[in-house]
Amino acid sequence: MKINDFNFSGKKAIVRVDFNVPLDENGKITDDTRIRGALPTLKKVLGDGGALIIMSHMGKPKGKVNPKLSLGQIVPAVSEKLGVEVKFAPDCAKAQEAAAALKPGEVLLLENLRYYPEEEGKPVGVEKGTPEYDEAKKAMKESQKEFAKTLASYADCYVMDAFGTAHRRHASTAVIADYFDADHKMLGLLMEKEVTAVDNVLSNIKRPFVAIMGGSKVSSKIGIIENLLGKVDKLILCGGMTYTFAKAHNGEIGDSIVELDKLDVALGVEELAKKNGVELVLGSDCTATNGLDFATMSLKPGAEVITCPATNVPAGFEGVDAGPDSQKAFAEAIAGAKTILWNGPAGVFECDAFTAGSRAIGEAIAKATAEGAFSLIGGGDSVACVNKFGLADQVSYISTGGGALLEAIEGKVLPGVAAIKG
Repeated sequence: MKINDFNFSGKKAIVRVDFNVPLDENGKITDDTRIRGALPTLKKVLGDGGALIIMSHMGKPKGKVNPKLSLGQIVPAVSEKLGVEVKFAPDCAKAQEAAAALKPGEVLLLENLRYYPEEEGKPVGVEKGTPEYDEAKKAMKESQKEFAKTLASYADCYVMDAFGTAHRRHASTAVIADYFDADHKMLGLLMEKEVTAVDNVLSNIKRPFVAIMGGSKVSSKIGIIENLLGKVDKLILCGGMTYTFAKAHNGEIGDSIVELDKLDVALGVEELAKKNGVELVLGSDCTATNGLDFATMSLKPGAEVITCPATNVPAGFEGVDAGPDSQKAFAEAIAGAKTILWNGPAGVFECDAFTAGSRAIGEAIAKATAEGAFSLIGGGDSVACVNKFGLADQVSYISTGGGALLEAIEGKVLPGVAAIKG
């Protein structure tokens, strides 16, 4: 069922959102992007004349009540955004009366789902790999079903609108869907946009297709890289993984981050790119320093900053950003693209001294987008980049889901989507 084809009038809808928003020490929201992202779906339910039950997790309470991770803290903000007084259920598994009392146009926010270990479905207090763990896992799966059934009992229909958790088969993101028929479960408007955006870069490809993969480790991105090498025309690899590739060619990388046990993986990526006819673009030079304080993301007094070949970083220095030649090569590779995917920065962009590489990528993407490309930005660091550089409104789509987006790009089926679509 498509959400825009469903009339919520007189119905109670339970909607899984991602309200895992950052809070300061006083419990105030510091970034309400995720709440704003869910508003179209929530307002659709209310606009039709339905009653709304909102559920979400916050943080990692690991199956225990933690007041610092209570969703009660965000009730005023959600009320303000929706323009409706939001009621609060302090126990998500004991909200039957509160849900039953809801009238059309009213809203109930459930307490943090992850106060219950059944939400994630992981056994607690049992060591993995033991016979006891296997038994506990079976028991937990049954408990998870009961927990999901309880949540489902609150409503007439279910809406999944939390893309950020769609890659997990949790009680509220997938199992709950088993208790609704096909006409009473659907993706929310945000989820529909996310799924369409991923489809645009993986299935509905307009060429040339350029992907930019950054970040510190080859190992964390290898599945995605291998999947992309069967789809893209050009693949830019940047960030910390640059130095694993440099080391694989016997380069000197100083104190730069490196995965010495993944040198063969790096060479394998190069071979696969060649085999598939993909132009692999790696940084030829870098900005390096001997004095970056990672705790404060600032340079220590007396720190030196140099530009050098990525394969010849002096001892005591570490590469922290793409150099000028690399920035130019990245921009040239992006120019003229019709489909663009960016995940992961080109350097330690959190430090203002080392934003040039990531900024060059962001600006090249914005330029290509203005010329007709579809650009998808995903992963927390890449999103932070475009926001920091004021480019958010100059790209086609910014994904709200880090891990979910990466697994979708890797070609994996997302449980939260499959539970709705079958």
